[in-house]
Parts: sequence; structure tokens; C-alpha cells
Amino acid sequence: MPFWLKYGIDREYGGFFNFLTDEGRVVSEEKVLWSQGRGLWTLSALYNHFDRDAKWLEYASQTAQFLLEYGRDDSGLWRFRVARDGRPLEGPQSIYVDAFIIYGLTEYVRATGDQRALEAAIESYRCTSPMLRDHSRLSTRPHPIPSRLQSHGPSMIFALVYHELGLTANDPEILARALELAETVMTQHLKPEHHLLYEFVLPGGRLAPGDAGETFLPGHAIESMWFMERIYSCYSNRERIRQAMDAIRWHLERGWDEEFGGIFLARHAHGGTPCWHSPDSKVWWPATESLYALLRSYEVTGESWCLEWYDKVHDYAFHRYPNHEHGEWFQNLDRQGNRIPAVVAGLEVKDPFHLPRSLIYSIAVLRRLNQTTGTEVLRTSPIEAPK
Repeated sequence: MPFWLKYGIDREYGGFFNFLTDEGRVVSEEKVLWSQGRGLWTLSALYNHFDRDAKWLEYASQTAQFLLEYGRDDSGLWRFRVARDGRPLEGPQSIYVDAFIIYGLTEYVRATGDQRALEAAIESYRCTSPMLRDHSRLSTRPHPIPSRLQSHGPSMIFALVYHELGLTANDPEILARALELAETVMTQHLKPEHHLLYEFVLPGGRLAPGDAGETFLPGHAIESMWFMERIYSCYSNRERIRQAMDAIRWHLERGWDEEFGGIFLARHAHGGTPCWHSPDSKVWWPATESLYALLRSYEVTGESWCLEWYDKVHDYAFHRYPNHEHGEWFQNLDRQGNRIPAVVAGLEVKDPFHLPRSLIYSIAVLRRLNQTTGTEVLRTSPIEAPK
């Protein structure tokens, strides 16, 4: 976080600079709202779960007020990109922006009780929930959904953000919608008989033909499965928790590069060409998601494979990604582990999210493990009660 406090905070207008080099140089003052929502989550979570330092809340409040003032268009959807001072530059182009802003506002409400932020998050829920029923018209920049297919991404992220919002707002309707989306992930995209979670399926869950239908993203699946564990723990659903834990292991086994180390960005179930950009690259976020997922899996199951894989992922990640000169992590590596330009064309942003979230939650797990003499197998109580 010192990197972000030094280079990333916009102390004049609020929010984050998100077009930065790895050295901290701001290359554009435009703001992608995807990153503003993610940064808001991190600042709020640092206050809520890490050290209660007032500076996190100060910067979170500035970011929240920037979003509430300038973020939405007249339809209630969140804009994709604005100028430094909030002037609109690009309208809604990705439902993922709405997801990350709901997520950030929810965590901010837990820290502050801000009713305006809570109302905005609930309004966004009511706006986005119907849209998720028809992926053929769903805007998901920068990852368009192949024609006539259903994508795993919207269901996984909105299952989590609706779940967190439902807990915070104490709203059974929102919680039920989150569980419905979680079931979509677990019954339509996850195929235990194949030991895979398919990124794209036909509507309803049948396997799709072609390379898109054979594509899986190891890091996405692992991230999704810790989301699912978090949700199903609130319902003491041991079967779903067990499936999620098993799937984390499957995707490390099938996503790990045995020659060069690290987790591939995308794979093809039968050795073809994945329907995804830069599939052989080793971007940072699958590693961060795996580090937390494996610690949590160990806390839940007590099984040795969790720590064996944790050591493997940790050794690669902390050898390759940290920028020891400037702080933070390098985000994009090629298969051999060499630095490369951003792999997502049109969204070459850097924001404080995947890495700090993994560290915040990992520290919490390690603190809990350090306070107990044994690990409870298949723990089914909620991880943290909402404030």
C-alpha cells in the first residue's frame, strides 16, 4: 500500500490514478471506474479487517464520494471511464464495473454505515440483477462473451457481491439472488465428472462446441471457488464446500506450468487453442487468488495438499512478481517469467485490489490458525460477520 499512498491517491478530486507504470509514473489522469470500485473495497477492507487506521477511511470516503457524485449515468448504470474531475468520457460498457462498485460500496458501508452508499449499492443490485438472466445482451468489456454462450464471470462475481451486500443490508431477497447465481456456477459451469469449471457453456449449462466451449481459466476457477466457499459456509452446505475445495486442487493440477512454473492464464480442455487473450502468460492475479484460496482451503479441510500447493505458488509468486525497487508487483509476465506489456488491450490499468485483498484475507487466516492448536475440518461458520 505505500506504493498507492505515494503514487496512486488523487488527493484533489478523490479516487485513484489507475494508469500508472510499475515505477509509479501517472501516464493518464483519466479514471476507469472498474478500478475505483476495487480501490474503494481495498481501502475499506484495510480499515475493517486489518488495523482500523483512520487514513484508510479518509481515502475511502473521498473515493466513495467521487463515485456517488460522478459515477452513474441517467439509467443508473455505472460509467466506464471519467476524467480526473469526474466529467464523463465513456458510458456503461461493462457490467463488471457495476459489480466492483457494489462490492466497494458494500465494504465502505460496513466501515461507515453511510446510507447514501448503501442505497446506491441496492439500486445497482435492482438495476443489474435482471440483466444477468440473458448473457446474449450483456456488456462485459474487456472480455466479450462468445455469441450464444453463457459466461462464468458474471455469475461468479455477482454471486459474491450480492452475498456481501445482502449480509450488510440484511436483505433476504438479495441473499437469495446471490445463492441462485452461486448455484449457476456450481451446477452449470463446474463439471465434477471432468474435474473442470468451463468458462463458457450453453445457456442452462450444457457443454458448448468449439474452442470456446473447451476453455477454462485456472485462476478464475480458483477465485470463484473461494467465493463459493464463502457463500455456502453461511448455509452450512458441506457438499458444496467440499466441491469447491476439490475444484481448487483440480485447477492447480491442470493449470500449473510444469516446465517454467506458474499458473497459465487460460487452458484448453483437450490441448487446443483457448478462447482467451494471451493464454500462456503468467499474470499476477491467478497467483494472488490461489495464495488466499489455498490458505483458506487448509483452514477448512486441514488437508496437506493445500500447504504443498501453497508453498509451490508462493515460491514462484514471490520470486517473480515483487517490484523491490518501487513497491507493489509486476502484473504481466510471459510464460518464461519475463516482464511483458499489459495483456488486456484497452484496459492497461493498475489498481490496488487482487494483491492487497489476498494479503488482507491471508493474514486473517494465518492469525486464526495461529490461535488454535488444530484445524476444524470443513468449517461451516461465516468467515466474518458483517459490521
